[in-house]
Amino acid sequence: MAEDDRNQQTDAQLRRALRARQAAGTQRTKKHRSDWTGESAAIYCRISHVNDDDQTGVERQERICRDVADRLGLIVDEDQVFVDNNRSAWQRKRKRPGWDALLSEASKGRTRHVLTYHPDRLMRQPRDLEELLQIADDHDITLHGQANRRDLADPDDRFFLRIEVAHACRSSDDTSRRLIDSMIDRAQDGRPHTGKRRYGYDKTGTVIIPEEAAIVREIFTRYLDGVSPVQLAKELYHRGEKTAEGRNWSPPRVRDVLGSRHVSGIRVFRGEEIGDGEWPAIIDRGMWLEAQTRREYRAAQSANGKRPSRFYLLRGVVTCTGCGRVMAGSGGSRPKYACIHRTHRLDVPRCNRVVSAPILEDFVSEAAVNLLERLDLSEAPTSSELPEEDRAAVEADRRELDELKDMWENRELKTREYREMRKTVEARIAEVERKMIVRPTTEVLEGLVGPHARERWEALKKAEDYQRMNAVICFLFAAVKIKEATRRGRQFDYGRIDIEQNPIWN
Repeated sequence: MAEDDRNQQTDAQLRRALRARQAAGTQRTKKHRSDWTGESAAIYCRISHVNDDDQTGVERQERICRDVADRLGLIVDEDQVFVDNNRSAWQRKRKRPGWDALLSEASKGRTRHVLTYHPDRLMRQPRDLEELLQIADDHDITLHGQANRRDLADPDDRFFLRIEVAHACRSSDDTSRRLIDSMIDRAQDGRPHTGKRRYGYDKTGTVIIPEEAAIVREIFTRYLDGVSPVQLAKELYHRGEKTAEGRNWSPPRVRDVLGSRHVSGIRVFRGEEIGDGEWPAIIDRGMWLEAQTRREYRAAQSANGKRPSRFYLLRGVVTCTGCGRVMAGSGGSRPKYACIHRTHRLDVPRCNRVVSAPILEDFVSEAAVNLLERLDLSEAPTSSELPEEDRAAVEADRRELDELKDMWENRELKTREYREMRKTVEARIAEVERKMIVRPTTEVLEGLVGPHARERWEALKKAEDYQRMNAVICFLFAAVKIKEATRRGRQFDYGRIDIEQNPIWN
């Protein structure tokens, strides 16, 4: 081979090598720490509720991570600190709001660096790591720990990080196995569960507190005498008694005591009774069984006495002017809309404003029919056409989107660059098309407007098509406001009702 040919071949190889390195992009490019100055970073802190090997508190974790950020010249905004306190990263079904928020911010490209005390604070399940790596492929994310860092685009760092997470998962598996073995041993020995203190006993669950035990016996005795949990809770509340957590008594807490097997000395493991516990009982077994039989009987009586559920026609529309809350339908012998706090707490003041459901529904239905009779759907606006200039701009932007997609598929653009550019173009299109938006859902009025509106409304009522009737009312009216009653007596006070109509056509 001639010397000139060899030189040309060598030059061609060098050019191919240069282009290959450029095409590899950031996945083959190592940045020096001096290049990070001023880049955005996020901090993630977590501490589990289990006894991990390292229980460094979240506040100390954040302080350590901020020191690392200052040393590297990274910028951590206030909204880029994510914390999961008392959250397990090993339990697959346990929600981690901080972790989810971190992934969301990372997927938007708002952070280039993630700082954490140790990778096992960040994740203890391999699938969490893979989810982070998937995002890192698009956004060149670097993971920093207290003593080391991992470039999530580097294959070697990915390898070592996968090993670390697998080791952390194995450690959590071992801890879980030890805890389960310990629980089985406690159950076999007849010792009580650990956890929150049970009312009537100390923290160990084996020593009776006389003052609380007297109240437990009172609850069981009076319940068997016919006193309801609601009445028992009210009396305990007015006497100033507190639960084991130091809170006020409520009907659910009374029912918890009535259903507690612990007060009768019964050991339970994973929902199954396995025998007598090695602690003194407050309630003898016979009284406890009698109380459970009474509870089952009352529950059956309540279920058998229930009427078919009633559809409240004005759901989501009736509003209390006193507290501003939406009033909900409440059953019973006399259906009504009631402003009721959804809480069993007895120390929270309640509004308790009510209004008869049948009368109110008839009144609002009449107002709806009168309005439907006057409406003309021919006046309803249709999607307006854009001016020629705007249509041309939208078409040009759509062509640009197609070109960007082609460039991305041909690897002329990185994924991050493609997404940022696409987002900009789509925002321009949305801004122009917003001019065509009109108030939607006029289809719900189809066939109900005009001089025959009343007949068709009655047909819907006869067919029990309450869902559509409710949709029509929600379309026509923004709110049905209920004021405080100004007069007493059996006669309905129509002056309490104030109907706020929606602007039908914008």
